[in-house]
Amino acid sequence: MTEPKTLLQLSGANLAPARMSNSSLILIDFQNEYLTGPIAVDNAQRAIARAAHLLSLARQSGAPVFHIAHKGRPGGLFDRAAERGQIVPNLLPQADEAVVEKGLPNAFAGTELEDLLARTGREDLILAGFMTHMCVSATARAALDLGYRVTIDGMACATRDLPDGCGGRVAAQIIHDVSLVALSDRFAIITRDPTAFA
Repeated sequence: MTEPKTLLQLSGANLAPARMSNSSLILIDFQNEYLTGPIAVDNAQRAIARAAHLLSLARQSGAPVFHIAHKGRPGGLFDRAAERGQIVPNLLPQADEAVVEKGLPNAFAGTELEDLLARTGREDLILAGFMTHMCVSATARAALDLGYRVTIDGMACATRDLPDGCGGRVAAQIIHDVSLVALSDRFAIITRDPTAFA
């Protein structure tokens, strides 16, 4: 039995993570909603700390930064007017960094993100955020369709336990790992290297 390979490996694609100096950084849904309550994610603080490192590198290198924030209904999940819908303090946008509000998992759907990225002239995207299996995955898949080369920092993403449909649950770490593996087949380069992008 041969060793399994991704479609990217089989095609001979360049699997080196993007360089921050040539990329745009997209931080997806790093909102307080994910820190406590019914959709709190595992390892949130670890992912936030890693994302803060990426944000620092982006600012040092002059890379464009895009903060994505899910916008829910007033009084509900992701209420942007409430504390729960705000971006976490460690990752607050600076005045020159775009904040894109979305209503669907895919950050390109119904937003200005595609137009804003086009203005940068950059084809490499670095993604990080919540949740790995949902908005990070949906955005990475859409980015490929739009012609972008995507790198996901697996250390700067996280998700939560989910019901398995049979009365049990699937652990967040399994969902996180499987989501990244699925994306690595065709949609994105995945890195868990703490020195990546430096």
